[in-house]
Amino acid sequence: MNPILALSAALLGSALPLWAQPAITVYNQNFAVVRDTVPLELQSGVNDIAFTDTTVHLEPDSVILRDPAGKVALQILEQSFRNDPITQARLLSAYEGEVIDFETTNSLGEKKTIKGKIIRSGYNIHSQEAMQRYGNRYIMYQNMAGNASQPLIEVDGKLQFNLPGLPLFPALASDSLLKPTLSWKLRADKAAKLDAEIAYITSGMTWEADYNIVAPETGDSLDFIGWVTIDNQSGKTFKEAKIKLMAGDVSKVQPEDARFRGAMFAMKDMSAPAPVVSEKSFDEYHLYTLQNPSTLHDRETKQIEFIRATGVKSERIYLYDGLQLDPNQTRGMRMEHIRNNENYGTEYQSKVAVMREIKNTEANRLGIPLPKGSVRFYQQDGDRQLEFTGENTIDHTPRNETLRIYTGNAFDLVGERIRTNYEVDNSRRTVVESFEIKLRNRKKEAVEIRVVEHLYRWLTWEITEKSDPFIKTDAQGIEFRVQVKPDEEKIITYTVKYTW
Repeated sequence: MNPILALSAALLGSALPLWAQPAITVYNQNFAVVRDTVPLELQSGVNDIAFTDTTVHLEPDSVILRDPAGKVALQILEQSFRNDPITQARLLSAYEGEVIDFETTNSLGEKKTIKGKIIRSGYNIHSQEAMQRYGNRYIMYQNMAGNASQPLIEVDGKLQFNLPGLPLFPALASDSLLKPTLSWKLRADKAAKLDAEIAYITSGMTWEADYNIVAPETGDSLDFIGWVTIDNQSGKTFKEAKIKLMAGDVSKVQPEDARFRGAMFAMKDMSAPAPVVSEKSFDEYHLYTLQNPSTLHDRETKQIEFIRATGVKSERIYLYDGLQLDPNQTRGMRMEHIRNNENYGTEYQSKVAVMREIKNTEANRLGIPLPKGSVRFYQQDGDRQLEFTGENTIDHTPRNETLRIYTGNAFDLVGERIRTNYEVDNSRRTVVESFEIKLRNRKKEAVEIRVVEHLYRWLTWEITEKSDPFIKTDAQGIEFRVQVKPDEEKIITYTVKYTW
């Protein structure tokens, strides 16, 4: 199923009884699919229908309206969406050319009304949707009209560029809206009273996962807690809604300047409480369903715990990648230049990175699809208080894959990387380069440090001398894994020969 069909399935795939309550599928890409009910009382022929219970950010061309029972043939002759609810400026615009009352207050707090004719309302609202659709030309014309954005009022035969007081309007204009409104001209083949189903895509909603990982004072057995954070900025409150969350990289056309932002599954431990969120595969993605209806208020951020696992095993990894390159100097550099540049790769950094490696398997009390999100690490100190020890993000991680998360740099581990030899023989098409790497451990216990080396000068290489065994990690990378005792300085040396 392609992404467009996946969205269509999300729009229409719910079982019929769910239409008695609103339902939302929120994607972690700043949009959602909303499914709701529209009460209709139709006459045979053409009917004018207005529906005011939509989001502010509804995408009009995504709307689907139908009779779920299929007993009435509905034909949409015309559909319009207006999103300009009434404001003072909007009403001033509706009364342009007319005289209305303005309430004024003097220095003594006494109120009185005066008459004023609205020559120009100053109503000039920039439409975000229009800016996204029409771009710079629309913005240019709006700016050109900016000098007309001040109201112009005639009072006692004189013009003034501000309101003389608080405007008192006789009534709402005939076309005034209190809420965003979706309107249809519907043709029905017969008179009927029914609850139609409506589905549409809206922006202004997203969700992300957050993980809190707690480690004991000693050891690497973790408590793993996951939260879903749902953000509703859609302009609509959903009461007792059925909420689903879609994880994955769904293809969705977005405005060029859109910004993207970052539940899930019950533990299989029989002693765990009943799950509040269930998970299943859906097309090429993963769909997570909140088991209980929930009210999601406009401008509300709601969090729901979706996973709690104890005894999750992890491995702490110390990684020294000493090569320090300036991306601004190396961007676009050809390999021939790298091969012949004697000074390339001679600078180093001394920090030893701390990584946490966690296997996402059932044997490790996980084994579930983990949506992308932020991961925060805490560790208990001597009095069992939690201290923050690092933060990073993870991408969507399938089950049976391994998480490797950078949490910071080790305070008591230091590395040095020095080149000790460099020889070029263009006649034999060879480069020989040697390095010495020093690792110092100021901890009270022995540690293993993984030393990563990048063989960057050419694709064909051979390690001709080495002080320690290594692992080939990719076509141009090797890794030494060495034990360093407390207060020991461990020295690693190697020589690499490149040929072309």
